[in-house]
Amino acid sequence: MIHHVVGLFTHPDQEWREIRGEEESISHMYLTHTLILAAIPAVSAFIGTTQVGWVIGDRPAVMLTMESALWMSVMSYLAMLAGVAVMGAFIHWMARTYDANPSMAQCIAFATYTATPLFLGGLAALYPHLWLGMLLGTAAICYTVYLLYVGLPTFMNIPSDEGFLFSSSVLAVGLVVLVAIMAATVIIWGLGVGPVYTN
Repeated sequence: MIHHVVGLFTHPDQEWREIRGEEESISHMYLTHTLILAAIPAVSAFIGTTQVGWVIGDRPAVMLTMESALWMSVMSYLAMLAGVAVMGAFIHWMARTYDANPSMAQCIAFATYTATPLFLGGLAALYPHLWLGMLLGTAAICYTVYLLYVGLPTFMNIPSDEGFLFSSSVLAVGLVVLVAIMAATVIIWGLGVGPVYTN
């Protein structure tokens, strides 16, 4: 996994070809890659919200209780895992339109590795400062989109013009999934399962 993560940041084209050549089961992909990478932002957020907190102006740091932070970290972790699965399933379904025939496991691998910058950007949650989060979050989103547009034609072995259309479709669905997760969060908070602060 570390080899692929480093490769995606140093030579993405070559790394996408290597990832495509691997045959892994979905369970193996989740156990050795997705579960680990998705844990980075969840664990970082738990530590940041319970040990550091947010500082707004001259006020003391605002922190979550351990129980609240644990609940929210677990829910965000599950949402990330579900998001990868949904994106992998969509990529697998959409690939038929472009005469590509990757396996479901390969599509989940593609979704996982495309989201790698977002997972690594979750380290910013260790120090939940607004500007740091915005800076690293923006950089992570930009590189994720870059990996998507560069990687999809290579991974699917399709022409670059078709890859652009395919990537744009995947990006649109990714945004819909993100909005759905945010809407679900608002609904859950509305039911009284929101954050609980220490002060």
